[in-house]
Amino acid sequence: MSIISFSGWLSDMPSWFQEWPEWIQNFVFQLYQTFIYQDRYMFFVNGLKITFIVTIGALLLGTIIGLFIAIIRVSHDSVTEKKPNILLRIINRICIWYLTIIRGTPMMVQLLIMGFVIMVPNTEFECIVCGIVTLGINSGAYVAEIARSGIMSIDVGQMEAGRSMGFNYVQTMWYVIIPQAFKNILPALGNEMITLLKDTSLVSVIALRDVTKQTQNIVSLTYQAYVPYISLAVIYLVIVMIMTKLLSILERRLRKSER
Repeated sequence: MSIISFSGWLSDMPSWFQEWPEWIQNFVFQLYQTFIYQDRYMFFVNGLKITFIVTIGALLLGTIIGLFIAIIRVSHDSVTEKKPNILLRIINRICIWYLTIIRGTPMMVQLLIMGFVIMVPNTEFECIVCGIVTLGINSGAYVAEIARSGIMSIDVGQMEAGRSMGFNYVQTMWYVIIPQAFKNILPALGNEMITLLKDTSLVSVIALRDVTKQTQNIVSLTYQAYVPYISLAVIYLVIVMIMTKLLSILERRLRKSER
């Protein structure tokens, strides 16, 4: 049975609990329904697994896309000042259109298009891949602008110094410019990572059973929304607080390494 009556549950409680105010009894009953009855806490555990998988996968994909586009755009700006490069201009124009489209359309609309028009997943694994690809493509557009601003903040002399050491353009970017830019953009990247985690709550629209979707399943079983949704908000809040703390520790260590 997925439904348990309040009166039947209350009758099994100790007499001292039955004397408590009714609103406390109802609150404890909802906690019992949400987490304890039929091991429903596993809904949250299984949902968090999907949430973390999608977040990490999308973060990696978004970082790769973002760095690639940032390097293309910075290279275009630096090269075209000296001589025209048709191929680079075409690629740069494609990148601009990508940024315009992705940043100009809602995340949910992108998920709906990817989930019901382009990929149309049929299994849970395909849904996970669809979620990772969609969120990764979306995140890549924002990471690209963050990374581009970080690269442009590095003094031009750093590029010249790298080239004078015998590095080519790509090697100089990878070993000299990007490590310095990373320290500058870490707070913005951290905010993007937190935003990405919260955006995973939208993957439920493609039937992916993340923690938000699992919470909705619990509500459909208990017919009670207060405790499940408040618990969901607390779960996201705790995760974000932990991520924020870890990022602040990383920032402090990076600052110490500069001294």
